[in-house]
Amino acid sequence: MPNEVTVFIVDDDEEVRDALALLMQSIGLNAETYDSAQAYLDVFDAKRPGVLVLDVRMKGMSGLALQSHLANFSLYPPIIIITGHGDVSMAVQAVQAGALDFLEKPFKEQVLLESIYRGIEKDAEQRGEASKVAEIQLRIDRLTSREKEVMEEVVAGKRNKVIAYDLGISQSTVEAHRAKVMEKMEAKSLSDLMRMSFSLKK
Repeated sequence: MPNEVTVFIVDDDEEVRDALALLMQSIGLNAETYDSAQAYLDVFDAKRPGVLVLDVRMKGMSGLALQSHLANFSLYPPIIIITGHGDVSMAVQAVQAGALDFLEKPFKEQVLLESIYRGIEKDAEQRGEASKVAEIQLRIDRLTSREKEVMEEVVAGKRNKVIAYDLGISQSTVEAHRAKVMEKMEAKSLSDLMRMSFSLKK
């Protein structure tokens, strides 16, 4: 398992935190523990890959509130909810809001580890997608204002003649800008260009 992957454990029960950290370390995973949602938020870094193991009911900010706050970021670790009996309805709510899984205490170690591995895979997928989107954005940033306008019209499916009329320029100028757009975006076809554009709007 990659060394940079970290399992972030957020629980206000010290025994639970310590036990989970030891379990992660026993299989070679980095683990960091936090006694509150705010303590985790204080050091949160979207660039760090990993999985977040999160208790629902805690003093101060609840696990659900932390999940809701993290949803404001474009990238954050997959969340595994751990919950006590009676918090199941809240855990279900968390899963509906995007949590990867919820486990009711006491849970079997193997069940948690399987969930952790799924989380690590999901995190890697998310980061791969985020990297692709970032690369596409860099290419778009290299376009001039006029080239961006032409690209928007092209992606909308308009013909060169219509684009020329819309932008008040000649058709040959549109064709020149269009060729530049394809070159700078490294697009091999119109459908390739459209996929890049749509990926930024997800």
